[in-house]
Amino acid sequence: MGVQQGNHSVEHALHKLRHMPGQFVKDACIDHHRSLRTGMPEVIYGESKSSEQIIEIAKTFTEHKTLFLATRVDAEKAGQVQDHLPELSYHAAARILSSTLPQADTAKTRGTILILCAGTSDIPVAEEARITAAALGNPVSTHYDAGVAGLHRLFSKQDEISSASVIIVVAGMEGALPSVVSGICSAPVVAVPTSVGYGTSFGGITALLGMLNSCAPGLAVVNIDNGFGAACHASAINRELR
Repeated sequence: MGVQQGNHSVEHALHKLRHMPGQFVKDACIDHHRSLRTGMPEVIYGESKSSEQIIEIAKTFTEHKTLFLATRVDAEKAGQVQDHLPELSYHAAARILSSTLPQADTAKTRGTILILCAGTSDIPVAEEARITAAALGNPVSTHYDAGVAGLHRLFSKQDEISSASVIIVVAGMEGALPSVVSGICSAPVVAVPTSVGYGTSFGGITALLGMLNSCAPGLAVVNIDNGFGAACHASAINRELR
């Protein structure tokens, strides 16, 4: 009202809205203004939520006509949600339930986020990163099954690697791929250890420690299997500041 009447600027109104309280629903409080504060919308972690809870939360997003994203949702639960909200899409490999993903906004990004993964078994984590990065408005490209056991597969994509603005590298086993990639490009690299591997991989801890101990500069590491977190970090780097 103040903006409409000329008493406040748009900037003043946005500053006030940044601190508005959330919308309370059963079992949750939805932070619709998070994107104003952080540039990232609220995303729902679906693994420990019931389908009924996800439905209730998703309805608030559809009512506000804002992006809805729920991670770690299995196919059965996703089907139950879609029975009530058929307009939502399920990305099975990524285990993500979403509203319609936006078109990439090249005017607001520095360039393309490239997602690499070492092996086919790492694809679910890479896909979580891909869908999340796309949902945040980034142009995204991928190159899968390009691990250190066959480096020719990686070097065949050298042009894409050199032109990417940010690179997400997903790897299990010994977790060597991010170090290799970081050593052949100037872009910041976000490494994602996965829980893929034999006994002494310790559910991804070996890959995590290997990435944390990398001698390659410009390498950041997120938690095990955290494709979502990697995409959020890459998106923050890729955002064109105005």
